[in-house]
Amino acid sequence: MVVVSTARNKTIRSASQSDTEKIVGVLFDSFIEFEPLYTPQGFAATALNARDVTIRLTEGPVWVALGDNELVGTMSVMVKGDAVYIRGMAVLPLSRGQGFGRLLLDHAEKYARAKACKRLFLSTTPFLTEAIQLYERAGFVRTEEGPHDLFGTPLFTMEKILSA
Repeated sequence: MVVVSTARNKTIRSASQSDTEKIVGVLFDSFIEFEPLYTPQGFAATALNARDVTIRLTEGPVWVALGDNELVGTMSVMVKGDAVYIRGMAVLPLSRGQGFGRLLLDHAEKYARAKACKRLFLSTTPFLTEAIQLYERAGFVRTEEGPHDLFGTPLFTMEKILSA
């Protein structure tokens, strides 16, 4: 286990294969309230199954957020050119508003800076208003960049330019 960041009973660490089922649970539990707003394929691409989480673990870093040693959040990233793409970010509903999302975003930014990347970007759906507010507070702004849908579920992209 590699602990990468800690703050007041909150820990961000690298995920391992043994975290797969818990990550699947966090993704499902985090997005199930919004399922009616997704297309079936869009929801499946958001609330990943174990096979898809296992694939993500090979595509780039996946981190988990722990509160009092319980897995309450997750995020994965990929380096794309001079940018870091944030995907699969989720925090359990009962743990929202406690700083886990911001801690994950801060960790992604540290990672991007260590890789000499110039920006962070992510795609989100317009109905995830609390997440959008978190991204905006963290310095992300909406762009016209695609993709504009995920299997028929509307999307838009947000980015944060990293100063030197």
